[in-house]
Amino acid sequence: MFVNSYNVRTFAPNLKQGIFNPVRMRINTLKNIILSALFIAVFNVSFASDSKGGDGEEKFNPNEMIMHHVKDAHEFHIIDWNKKPISLPLPIILWTDNGLTTFMSSGFHHDDSGKEVVEKNGGKFVKFHEKIYQLNDGETVAVFNDKHELTNAVKPLDFSITRNVFMMWVSVMVLLFIFFSAARSYKKSKNNVPSGIGSFVEPLVVFVRDEIARPMIGEHKYKRYMPYLLTVFFFIWINNIFGLIPILNGANLSGNIAFTMVLALFTFIITTLSGNKNYWQHIFWMPGVPVPMKIFLMPIEIIGMFTKPISLMIRLFANITAGHIIILALMSLIFIFKSVAIAPVSVAFSLFITVIEIVVTAIQAYIFTILSALYFGMATEEAH
Repeated sequence: MFVNSYNVRTFAPNLKQGIFNPVRMRINTLKNIILSALFIAVFNVSFASDSKGGDGEEKFNPNEMIMHHVKDAHEFHIIDWNKKPISLPLPIILWTDNGLTTFMSSGFHHDDSGKEVVEKNGGKFVKFHEKIYQLNDGETVAVFNDKHELTNAVKPLDFSITRNVFMMWVSVMVLLFIFFSAARSYKKSKNNVPSGIGSFVEPLVVFVRDEIARPMIGEHKYKRYMPYLLTVFFFIWINNIFGLIPILNGANLSGNIAFTMVLALFTFIITTLSGNKNYWQHIFWMPGVPVPMKIFLMPIEIIGMFTKPISLMIRLFANITAGHIIILALMSLIFIFKSVAIAPVSVAFSLFITVIEIVVTAIQAYIFTILSALYFGMATEEAH
């Protein structure tokens, strides 16, 4: 073939751009991930620098700081400005002997030590370790014993909108927006080709269907479980992502044992109700083995029915919480050693862990979903 210099000058740049365009896309994606992780890691310094008492002379307690940021709270702590915390208060809803009592968490003025007393609806309330207590009649201040436990207060029924509850509602609204927008893009499409957000959702839905539901449950039974599997996958993933946003002070919903317990309980209920004759036979009277072995295996299989959802609950809770604890612990090294020289090392390792955490958000959603599908498949498998 004859190629002149004009053809080379004309097509070579285009050829080069076409070859390296995917590489450039991967590099840009990697840069975006690293920059996002660096943003998260640097912002976590503000988490580590926050102290309970607000007194610069108070000795830094990393354990107290880490647990303060990992557990649920009644407000969104955004940042400290001139040694004064700036936060977004949330409503406190209590049921006491005097009936329904409501007020905003700002009434405690960021106090979590039980010193600030809020008087409302004939009762006096204090906040201690992010739990609301009502002082006994005639009491005006909180009294503590040697173990630093409240001795003159009781816990009312607490229906408050905490940080995790608020973010759970936000995640539900985000999911509804995503899926309604995706459905609308399908509806407007003439050839069933989605556009916009629908083009992002479709591969994920197809992935859950083809890589999780079909292989684990079976071709003829997977469709009835798809709504639950999709809901669990996206719900866990979205909330895991929210937990990495520093401005939300790490709303750690997936790191709350109550949240993971409810999800695991749903999986357990669906598995139990879906169990066929073959499933229950393998639990109570294992086929194909001698009678003594049947009797031996029966209690083990019964215990296994409950250990499966328990492992689901603990796995998600532990993995998400551990990531937050490691990042905060690395940032705490700066304040433990009281040296700026340690800052580059802490930020570098925190950046590395944060990049892993970004990947873990999706991995943990995938693991919970695929194990749920596996349990459904075991419950509906026919004898063979």
